[in-house]
Amino acid sequence: MAKQLEKTKSLEMYRTMVKIRGFENNVERLFLGGRIPGFVHLYIGEEAIATGVCAALREDDYITSTHRGHGHCVAKGGNLKEMFAEIYGKRTGYCKGKGGSMHIAAVEKGILGANGIVGGGTTISVGAGFSAKYRGTDQVCVCFFGDGASNQGAFHEGINLASVWDLPVIYVCENNEFGMSVPQKHHQKIVDISDRAKGYGIPGITIDGNDVLLVYETAMEAVNRARQGKGPTLIECKTYRHEGHYVGDPDLYRDKEVVRKWMTERDPIQRHKEYLFKSGACKEKELEKIDKEVEGEIAEAIRFAEESPFPNPKETLEDLYVE
Repeated sequence: MAKQLEKTKSLEMYRTMVKIRGFENNVERLFLGGRIPGFVHLYIGEEAIATGVCAALREDDYITSTHRGHGHCVAKGGNLKEMFAEIYGKRTGYCKGKGGSMHIAAVEKGILGANGIVGGGTTISVGAGFSAKYRGTDQVCVCFFGDGASNQGAFHEGINLASVWDLPVIYVCENNEFGMSVPQKHHQKIVDISDRAKGYGIPGITIDGNDVLLVYETAMEAVNRARQGKGPTLIECKTYRHEGHYVGDPDLYRDKEVVRKWMTERDPIQRHKEYLFKSGACKEKELEKIDKEVEGEIAEAIRFAEESPFPNPKETLEDLYVE
C-alpha cells in the first residue's frame, strides 16, 4: 500500500509540473501573439518548488504568492479555466478580470493572492497564520517569495512576528539567483538566504529546489512542525528560471551557457521523469497519457477563456475595498 501511495503521489507531482509548464508555455505563446494584455512573469524551470510544497498541504491550508505566481496557483488546485480567463481579463476569471496575471486569488482554495508588490505576501501570511492559531485549527500558511524579496523590510517584520508568536507559517524562498536583472551576489553578502533564519530563532534549510521529491519531504517536515504549534520554518530552494524576468525581457544579463545547463541538465520535470523510470514507478506510456490529458485540459481552458465575455464597464467599481 505504501509503495502504491508513493507511486500515486509521484505521478501526481509529475502531472502538476507538466500542467504548470504547459500553462506557462501557452501563456507565453498567447501573450506574444497579442491575445493577453499586461505583463506576464513565467514560472518555467521552477515547477518543482510549488509542486513539492503544495503536495504537502491540505485543501484548507493557505498560500501567499508572488508576481511569478501561476505555478503556485496551479499546484494549490486552481481551476485552469478561471486562471486563463483572469489572465485574459475576462469576467469569468477568478477576480472577474480585474486582477490579471499578477493578482490571481482563489480564497476557497486557500490561495490568498499573487502579489505585484515584491515581498507583499510575507505580512499577509502572518495574518493567515495568526487567524489559524486564534481559531484553534491546525491549518498552516506557506509564503512563497524570491531572493530579492528577502531584502524587503516587510519580510523581516513578517518573519520576526511569526517567530515571536510561533505562528504556523512556512517561508519558502525561491532563489533563482536574480532579483530582476541583479545577481544575488550584488544585492546580498550571504550565499544562503536560509542563514537569515538564525536571526529569528527558527529552523532554516537550503535545498535543491529542482528536486521535487526533496522539496516535498522538506516541506512535509516544516508543515508537521507548524501544525504541532512549533512555529515557522524558512526553506530556501535553489532554482533557476528558464526565461527572462518577464516575457519580452531581452535577458542580456545572464550567461547563456549557464542558462543552457539549467534548462537541460537540471530541468525539474526531466529529472523527475528519469526518477520515475529508474524506480520502476511507471512506463513511458503512462507519462504520455498524462501529457495528453494535461494538453487537452489546457486547450479546453483556453477555449473557455476566449469565449468568455469581458466585464461590463458598469462593474468597474464592484468588488473593490476602496472606491
